Amino acid sequence: MTAPPRRRSFFRVVAALAASALVAQCAPAQAESIVKLPAAAVDPAVKAKRATAVLAGGCFWGVEGVFSHVKGVISVESGYHGGSAATAKYELTHDGRSGHAEAVRIVYDPSQVSYGTLLRVLFSVVADPTLKNRQGPDVGSQYRAAIVPLDAVQRQVATSYLAQIGKGKYFARPIVVPVESYKRFYPAEPSHQDFMRRNPSNGYIVRWDAPKLAALKRLFPAIVRAAPAP
Repeated sequence: MTAPPRRRSFFRVVAALAASALVAQCAPAQAESIVKLPAAAVDPAVKAKRATAVLAGGCFWGVEGVFSHVKGVISVESGYHGGSAATAKYELTHDGRSGHAEAVRIVYDPSQVSYGTLLRVLFSVVADPTLKNRQGPDVGSQYRAAIVPLDAVQRQVATSYLAQIGKGKYFARPIVVPVESYKRFYPAEPSHQDFMRRNPSNGYIVRWDAPKLAALKRLFPAIVRAAPAP
């Protein structure tokens, strides 16, 4: 039976509350993962009015919420990537066996924001690139951070940027983010779309995702939209 959205939100809150019991352990890791990384050294201009990126960075609520506030982003959609159509459902991804990652599909204007800038935002304020199969209080391969290039240029930028931030030693641990081959992106259920904007008082959002949006505004004010993209 499919759990109703309210129950799923409750499970998120429970996870956040459980994590708060280990706040002395979790807080330093959270603070360490928010760092203003350098711009991508390899980031060729794309001559197109629109481009698409598929990225994963843990729970898609916060990933979508942050990227919807980036200038040049036209739309952001939460969904699943890595598994089959049969398992592209919220309740079927939580045993870690579906192959799916909670991901977002970003449509953006390359003349306003580059692919490299999207990666810079992802690893500066959204996801800790040193964590494997987890982010924040969420554990499992469905919460992995991952880059999913849609063409050869995106793959070049992705591999170059991971090498760049790894050599720069901006993090205490090694970079473990995979660059995955694109399969198919499956949109998530309507209850998960635009979740952060619609539920600003949700316990999980307040504890784990609102700080990411605040960090975006603090570290990259020049690329923050006045109003979020749809």
